[in-house]
Amino acid sequence: MGGVRASRPMSGAGRGDAIAARGRGGMAAFRALGLAPWLAEQARQMGLLRPTPVQAACIPAVLQGRDCLGCAQTGSGKTAAFVLPVLQRLSEDPYGIFCLVLTPTRELAYQIAEQFRVLGKPLGLKDCVVVGGLDMVAQALELARRPHVVIATPGRLADHLRSSSTFSLAKVQFLVLDEADRLLEQGSADFSADLELILGAVPARRQTLLFSATLTATLGQLRALAANSPFFWEATAPVKTVEELEQRYLLVPEALKDAYLVHLVQSFQDQHEDWAIIIFTKTCKDCQVLNMMLRKFSFPSVALHSMMKQKQRFAALAKFKSSIFKILIATDVAARGLDIPAVQVVINHNTPGLPRIYIHRVGRTARAGRQGLAITLVTQYDIHLVHAIEEEIKLQLQEFPVQEQEVLQILTHVNVTRRECEIELEGTDFDEKKEINKRKQLILEGKDPERAARGRAELAGIRRRNRECREKARQSLERRRQLRLSRKRQRGVERRRRRMERQQEEQQ
Repeated sequence: MGGVRASRPMSGAGRGDAIAARGRGGMAAFRALGLAPWLAEQARQMGLLRPTPVQAACIPAVLQGRDCLGCAQTGSGKTAAFVLPVLQRLSEDPYGIFCLVLTPTRELAYQIAEQFRVLGKPLGLKDCVVVGGLDMVAQALELARRPHVVIATPGRLADHLRSSSTFSLAKVQFLVLDEADRLLEQGSADFSADLELILGAVPARRQTLLFSATLTATLGQLRALAANSPFFWEATAPVKTVEELEQRYLLVPEALKDAYLVHLVQSFQDQHEDWAIIIFTKTCKDCQVLNMMLRKFSFPSVALHSMMKQKQRFAALAKFKSSIFKILIATDVAARGLDIPAVQVVINHNTPGLPRIYIHRVGRTARAGRQGLAITLVTQYDIHLVHAIEEEIKLQLQEFPVQEQEVLQILTHVNVTRRECEIELEGTDFDEKKEINKRKQLILEGKDPERAARGRAELAGIRRRNRECREKARQSLERRRQLRLSRKRQRGVERRRRRMERQQEEQQ
């Protein structure tokens, strides 16, 4: 049997030549899609060596002027699939406002803006990010300068359209909806009223591009609504999560969930100190408490949830992305679209109630061909949710092995620490902030509780005054009736007195 000849290690120069060759091949592949040489070079410098399937399918269609609906897994390069062709069209006829991108979260808006800036640097691209939590006056001034690209959340952009006349969307060439399923579906963040206003402000003759990781009934209906020779592309992979993602579950009693979480984090920190971990929670309060608890155990964690101020959210993401903190505890505000490439582990502290939420959560790891691990903590009440997830992703989750004895050893300490954190949080104005945020949302939706209370109070006052008026009228009528009766009796008495006097006179 012939032996296998050992290959000689490639020299540094050889490796450089190989990388350069791959880069040239990638440029040729992007140019074959119809992109200009300068744009293909920008893609290469950004590390996009070869078009992904969604890019290869959608970029030519967009350049042909067609509306596009792209549905592909998270981490598949959907953002570049619309940024690249938009920049090419902009370079041919640069003006502002040329493109409007709508996205459901603030963090995703800034991430998309970053890709526009990097890829559009040779154009001297001007962009404007319009999201909540920041000064509206400063945003209005930026919009008035007519940037080439506006990246916005629907709520804040709708606020500007209602209150300002310093800018116009009448010449928008591209309308892009990223994470389109979340923008178009009814739910906790209902964008329908804001979208209706925005769609009324953009021209009917435009290109509409919609991208999402999940295909919903709402998105499916849009295929019939698209006007410009609509192009639809959906990833053909039967599994809706990438092959590089290892998906596990851990069956735990509800009362032991936090102890299992601490054990998992400790194990990963001991074995892989440089690994980045995202822990997803159900509520803002859970997120805050878990972060406080892990910090008490000396874990390098930071929280990200919707009750944090925008500057705090930016700071938290920056610390996590720069590896200052290795653990990010987040609500689903971070589950959609955020591209944090070097995340090795995702832990679901709660089992997501909807399979698509699970898909978006675990999609934060195993991105761009990297390996990743997702572990979901499943209680006795969540079995049916796991079955729904498995049916959706066409994959059976495998159990993750742990040393239960080690978990039991830390159980009491973890539970006591959690309770201490809950008491500490109760001593702050966290719940008060929650009520304030809730009231702000109601006000934006035209459901100001104080205004409603004032309206109810005014209505009650009107009803009370009406009752008082009716009572006064009744009393007045009653007094008049009594007065008439009294006068009638007096007249009767007077008549009887005169009659008696006449009778006496006649008898005399």
